[in-house]
Amino acid sequence: MEDGVVESISPETVRRILEHHKLKPWRKHLWLTPKTPRDAAFCAIVRHICDLYTRPLAVHEMVLCVDEKTSLQPRTRLAPTQPAQPGLPVRVEHEYERKGALNLFAAFDTRTGKVYGQCHERKRQVEFIQFLEHLDRELPAHITVINLVMDNLRVHKGKQVQAWLAKHPRFQFHFTPVHCSWMDQVEQWFGILQRKRFGIADFASKADLKDKLLQFIAQWNRYAKPFKWTRRSFDKVLAKAEQQTLAAAA
Repeated sequence: MEDGVVESISPETVRRILEHHKLKPWRKHLWLTPKTPRDAAFCAIVRHICDLYTRPLAVHEMVLCVDEKTSLQPRTRLAPTQPAQPGLPVRVEHEYERKGALNLFAAFDTRTGKVYGQCHERKRQVEFIQFLEHLDRELPAHITVINLVMDNLRVHKGKQVQAWLAKHPRFQFHFTPVHCSWMDQVEQWFGILQRKRFGIADFASKADLKDKLLQFIAQWNRYAKPFKWTRRSFDKVLAKAEQQTLAAAA
């Protein structure tokens, strides 16, 4: 109308034009341009992670997925949270008091679903090594190969961590491809934790938050079950990567 192409146009006409071209501009989907090529090296890493998740394990080995859920805040409400009553939902005060944050270090056993966890004030190599020491104490001595799947954070690759790893040969690190955190199974468990315990964040203090997190892990482990991952879980990623490789070669 401003350009004089038509004198007027109705919303219904705009709707029909968008529908004809199968456009839905009101919808959005987040994506990230890959900073590393989806080439043969990428496919090799994906296949390696797939193998760790799906092949039968020997009695002396296990596979743990490791990551940190950061900035978990108590968010103590200024007025007490009111429990649900007949005809009324749980009522939560909108305003809350900031009392700092915790970082949850967690490892998910891909074959049993058991979770190992620790809470720390900060997320550095020092705290990560403390968590590794915790795993070293908790895991049986007859497990001589402990495969840890994790992302490419600097915390997981620093010199202090490498020095610790050299002294603990039963631990073997395996890194997911860049921007492929979904391949780390503990992320699925973090999603469950978020839904079950952080739908309403209302904890008296960081100490209370820590206690509740460890209680949740203990309760989870009573009925722990592994997530079902198969080779088909990776087929779509591999197929797309191979198409990109062929297109680049052409």
